[in-house]
Amino acid sequence: MPLPKALRRLTPDRLRDDPRLRAVAVGAGVIPPRTMHSDAEATALERLAGGRRMVVEIGVYEGSSAVRLCRALGAGATLHLIDPFGHHPSALRPGQAATERATRRVVERAAARSGTRLVWHVAFSADVARGWDGTPCDLVFVDGDHSEQGCRSDWDGWHPFVAPGGLLALHDARMGSADGRGLPGPTAVADAVLRPPPPGWVIHEEVDSLVVARRGG
Repeated sequence: MPLPKALRRLTPDRLRDDPRLRAVAVGAGVIPPRTMHSDAEATALERLAGGRRMVVEIGVYEGSSAVRLCRALGAGATLHLIDPFGHHPSALRPGQAATERATRRVVERAAARSGTRLVWHVAFSADVARGWDGTPCDLVFVDGDHSEQGCRSDWDGWHPFVAPGGLLALHDARMGSADGRGLPGPTAVADAVLRPPPPGWVIHEEVDSLVVARRGG
């Protein structure tokens, strides 16, 4: 059972943010995985994933969004999780890192409750895309490398695999929007590839920093 939030707040930052200590505590379920999304974004992800059968998440970190996806997907669905883990300055804030073993434990607990099948790819998303077997994806959630080059690589590598009627969601992609937020890299990619959308695509919705595109069909 996780420690109460009030007690967790008493922990000094240098301990709370230490990757090794966090891995032990997160993996054991003593503290929850760090949430990287707003409440509205997490709710939107669950709604968008509802009824989907094949979902890809790029950038897993400690597993908070993967837990929400498992809850929405349920039995019979497959969730592919892509993350090289470790320290990656263009994907995470300075000093932050996730440990594969701890994240697996977090997400596998959620998948056991929901019946979702997990497929792990401890690799860079571009390498996974190059080896993808062509299986159509109902939802691709891009939240990995936040540099413009890295985010553009994720769009280029994965949008061809989105099924007709399927979705691709870019996180942290609404920097400068009056009702949004984001980071320069993902925002630049969203503006370049989705404003206006390419033929066969439309912007499905936007929530806080999330831009969701839908493939026609």
